[in-house]
Amino acid sequence: MIRQAGFGGGCHWCTEAVFSSLKGILSVQQGWIASTGSDTSFSEGVIVEFDDGIISFSTLIAIHLHTHSSTSQHSMRNKYRSAIYTFDDKDAESAKEAIQTLQPKFDKPIITEVLPYNEFTSSREELLDYYFNDPQKPFCELYINPKLKLIMERFSKIADTDKLRHLKQLDA
Repeated sequence: MIRQAGFGGGCHWCTEAVFSSLKGILSVQQGWIASTGSDTSFSEGVIVEFDDGIISFSTLIAIHLHTHSSTSQHSMRNKYRSAIYTFDDKDAESAKEAIQTLQPKFDKPIITEVLPYNEFTSSREELLDYYFNDPQKPFCELYINPKLKLIMERFSKIADTDKLRHLKQLDA
């Protein structure tokens, strides 16, 4: 079944590259996401469309929590809200359960919120697919490559090895 979810936590270039490097991901829209209530301001994030027959929602949540500062309440949280944006109540409950299940794997409390999706604005065209358009950019090497290497190490069964082949070459 084809499903979708939103994720925010760090730079949307990083988040886009993380989810784009996984099997079962059909599309990743990079931009700005807003929720409802007190979280109506836009924050960097992605909307991910995925095939849950290949990759589960709980696996996406685990990857998300492990590839951004999901336990850090830093000064940039307005721009980089740590969140999972859901499109229905069932996914919201599943996301909360997944966070609770994953908490023992972290030394500090997870601060990632589960929020209802409300609105999305795409990034400018020239910023889309930021990492895979030029993975040798200093930003990519410094911030994104370590996240993708973590995926290859901890989530190797669902890593898209064709997309991540260049990382193996960098290590050689």
